[in-house]
Amino acid sequence: MSSLPSFDLRLSTLRTAYRAGELTPRKLVAELLAKAATLNPSFNLFIHLLSEDELAPYLDRLDAQDLESLPLYGVPFAIKDNIDLAGIQTTAACPAFAYTPSQSASIVARLIALGAIPLGKTNLDQFATGLNGTRSPYGKCRNSVHPDYPSGGSSAGSSLAVALGVASFALGTDTAGSGRVPAGLNNLVGLKPTKGLLSTAGVVPACRTLDCVTFFTATAEEASELLGLSACSDPRDAYSRSNPQWNTARAFGRPTAFRFGVPAQLEFAGCAESPELFANARAWLEAAGGEAVEIDFTPFVEAANLLYQGPWVAERYSVAGELMTKQPAAVLPVIRDVLAKAPGATAVELFRAQYRLQELKAVCDASIETLDFVLTPTYPRAVTLDELERDPIGPNSLLGYYTNFMNLLDYAAVATPTAFMKNGLPWGVTVFGRAFTDQYLLGVADLLQRASGVRRVGGLNVEPEPSSERHTASHDRMRIAVCGAHMQGLPLNRDLLARRARLVQATHTSGHYRLSALPASSDGTRRPGLWRVTDGGANIAVEVWEIPSAEFGSFIATVPSPLVLGKVELVDGSWVTGFLCEPYGVQSATDISGFGGWRAWLASQHGSRQAPASA
Repeated sequence: MSSLPSFDLRLSTLRTAYRAGELTPRKLVAELLAKAATLNPSFNLFIHLLSEDELAPYLDRLDAQDLESLPLYGVPFAIKDNIDLAGIQTTAACPAFAYTPSQSASIVARLIALGAIPLGKTNLDQFATGLNGTRSPYGKCRNSVHPDYPSGGSSAGSSLAVALGVASFALGTDTAGSGRVPAGLNNLVGLKPTKGLLSTAGVVPACRTLDCVTFFTATAEEASELLGLSACSDPRDAYSRSNPQWNTARAFGRPTAFRFGVPAQLEFAGCAESPELFANARAWLEAAGGEAVEIDFTPFVEAANLLYQGPWVAERYSVAGELMTKQPAAVLPVIRDVLAKAPGATAVELFRAQYRLQELKAVCDASIETLDFVLTPTYPRAVTLDELERDPIGPNSLLGYYTNFMNLLDYAAVATPTAFMKNGLPWGVTVFGRAFTDQYLLGVADLLQRASGVRRVGGLNVEPEPSSERHTASHDRMRIAVCGAHMQGLPLNRDLLARRARLVQATHTSGHYRLSALPASSDGTRRPGLWRVTDGGANIAVEVWEIPSAEFGSFIATVPSPLVLGKVELVDGSWVTGFLCEPYGVQSATDISGFGGWRAWLASQHGSRQAPASA
């Protein structure tokens, strides 16, 4: 493999090369296809590589297009072979199931419209049922780094296409961990987005209600860009969901002052190295300003067990069951074994399992309600090809310990590499959080990539983009600074608490503000007004609260004039959304800046009694 050409296929690098005239899509694709053909006998990563004739429409289109008009101009990508590409056979790694679609999957069509070039269809665990990459009649997929280990699956070939430097990114699917386990085993970022965020129209279902399309990339920045370009509702997909504005590409950035969960019960299945590697990842997050909070992980594990031990296996059977009945030999024995109990599942069992899942989700949601994300290993320990040969079920199940619950509980997740083990095998962690926090989680993954320095992909060391201009990451909670009766224990704090807000910190503004006691309203209510000055300012006491973004509009609707929202500079130099007062409001107000805050002024006026106020 060392004699094969290596290319820096990152999106930004390709753009630079194309703009400079150093490279053309035709030249790049020809070299990548030759490299893929050389690698395929050893790794079995592609089921089908596109021919010159099959590629012609995509390359001809780019010849007639302006580079600057297409965000993904000339970017080569690979497609898991349970995702449709028009005119190319879809097999789901089962020749007897194969069909040729006339229409591409929605996600594939969108990427092509943006200028990306499909190189081929990648190998997978048959019917996307497996986490190891060895369950395919097209050959077993071994690890990109260590020949004694599997690639991980079911998106085996997709992970290898990126890890071996054949594609800039690849599409996979993830129902139980198929977009994260292969990423962890091959030193990649694996984004498993919120269910419905990427359309599954044109995807062979594994579990229709749980399936997600995923991205494999070298870096979190690239995954963020791809998600920002492709996340949208799709009328072709009944399970499609609209992406809220707090989860657009603008949310990607540097996480600051965050709280993250770590399992109180960590499982490493006897791996001697993983505990220290996980502790290192936790320490990097703490060094970046994070506060670790231990959470009870048992309900997450119980939810994970429902996926294969419960009636959801019948949903997989609904796709392959008819073929299994008519042509048993067409389906691999291990897949038949996994699905064997599905015909006996009853509707009563399904409803009971759904009730239990909902109970578990309530518990799990509550445990992460005040956290920004949770950190886990991507899997307890890597398993070898020999282990899988001896026992195709047990070691495969072990790989899903930290992944199987994710779609059942409707969470977003990102696997990211953080280390190499002593034998050279990649190792990494996963961060997960509430639905529609995908871009924030990618920001956390980026932080971990930068802290660990592990960014070797496709035979090349890839340096991170400069971080100096990256803004603060955001998610489904937003922070607001309050300086009056919305503060803890004061009359209007109830408006925050009713919207599930939490106190982040009590602090002060920078020394550029004045505080006034505004004239009483007609009902006698008093409220403060905070305003910024160029000279003669003071540090004013404020509280920073975090409120669900979905609740923010109703909260702001309660705030009267002359108060407005703006950006408030805190004493540490950071800026946060907060209440300010319009200039006309302070013209007839009493300047109380000398008291340093609203509470101190109240105390001076009324002793320990709290006077009514409204902001």
